Amino acid sequence: MREKAFQDYYPDHMAHCYGCGRLNEFGHQIKSYWDGEESICHFQPGPHHIAIPGYVYGGMLASLIDCHGTGTAAAAGYRAENRAMDTDPPLRYLTASLHVDYLKPTPLGPMLEVRGKVKEVKSRKVVIVEWIVANGEVTVRGELVAVQVPDQIVQELLRK
Repeated sequence: MREKAFQDYYPDHMAHCYGCGRLNEFGHQIKSYWDGEESICHFQPGPHHIAIPGYVYGGMLASLIDCHGTGTAAAAGYRAENRAMDTDPPLRYLTASLHVDYLKPTPLGPMLEVRGKVKEVKSRKVVIVEWIVANGEVTVRGELVAVQVPDQIVQELLRK
C-alpha cells in the first residue's frame, strides 16, 4: 500500500480546498507524494476540463500547479523541521504568488503528471518550481511561493 499523500495529513479544518482538500466532494482531491527529491502527483482530467476540443483548460492546469505546490510546501516545511507530517503543530501553506507558463497545449485524455522541486525554504515561506507532463512532454511550467497559514486564520477556523 502506498504511503499517505501530503494532503492526507491536513487537519480537517484545513482540508476543504477545491484542488487538494480531501473533504471537498466536488474538488479535484489531488494526492502528492515524495519521489526522491521531487514531489509527484497524477491527475486524470475529465471531459468537463476542456478548453477547446481535445485540450485541457488552462485554469485547471494552473490549479494543479497551485495545489500540488502548496502540498509540496507543507511537506518541505516538515522536512526542514526534521519532523513527521503527523506531528503538531500542523503546517499548512497558502499561495502568495503563482506564475504559470503554458509551453504548449496540454492534450485532454492522457493522465497528467505534476512534478515539483523545492527551490527555497525560508522561515514561513517555501518556493516550489513545477512542471506538468502529458504524453512524456512538458506542457506547463510554474513557480509557486507559498506562505504558512497565519496563526490568526488557524484560530478562526478552529472556532468555526
